[in-house]
Amino acid sequence: MTTPDNTPQTQAEAPFMRTIKSYVLRAGRMGTGQMRAFDLYGPKFLVPYQIERLNTQAAFGRAAPLILEIGFGMGDATAKIAHVRPDDNFLCCEVHEPGVGALLKRCGEEAIGNIRIVQHDAVEVMDHMLGENSLDGVHIFFPDPWHKSRHHKRRLIQGPFVQRLARHIKPGGYLHLATDWQPYAEQMLQVLSVEPLLVNTAAADQGGYATKPDYRPLTKFENRGLKLGHGVWDLVFKRV
Repeated sequence: MTTPDNTPQTQAEAPFMRTIKSYVLRAGRMGTGQMRAFDLYGPKFLVPYQIERLNTQAAFGRAAPLILEIGFGMGDATAKIAHVRPDDNFLCCEVHEPGVGALLKRCGEEAIGNIRIVQHDAVEVMDHMLGENSLDGVHIFFPDPWHKSRHHKRRLIQGPFVQRLARHIKPGGYLHLATDWQPYAEQMLQVLSVEPLLVNTAAADQGGYATKPDYRPLTKFENRGLKLGHGVWDLVFKRV
């Protein structure tokens, strides 16, 4: 259900309440620089989770296309994308504290003004802080593939989650996924292809997978894998 900015949404109104998690919490230690980044840069770049619509213009200090990134890890690709796309606003969700600290440090030291971070589950952020048809794009890069068959149900890219994402993306907006695990790429393609609100942007001769967009940088792990002959699959679907 779409409500105006800053209009509270009750638990009963929230769509698909908490049947999906966008993360798996893992232990990790923060370095001194990451800890200092929370104090130095947190007030500017961190957005508190709240059960009400986010006024994105106030949060970023400007009106601009809004891209949601789910699970940015240590934030290296996120920072690079924000640099090459200065006209877009990036709202980034991550629960892993060292990763949040690392991206905060980069935002502060590199003056990346078009990133804001919510240290919370992206599912609840979408349900409570973002309305339907509010996003110009969504990035999910290298989510946990959960290799073992008995763990496939834990994979993030499942039908109900994709339905939720699609409703939050504006018509004409996009969903960009990337993975280096072929079985997961095949599942992603299958799930996205049956969502009626999404259409594949890949050319007919590409087998459903998109050419890597120029804005997505190669990660160090991706570079290592490519040198070993491993594949990487990008999927870019458009909201109709």
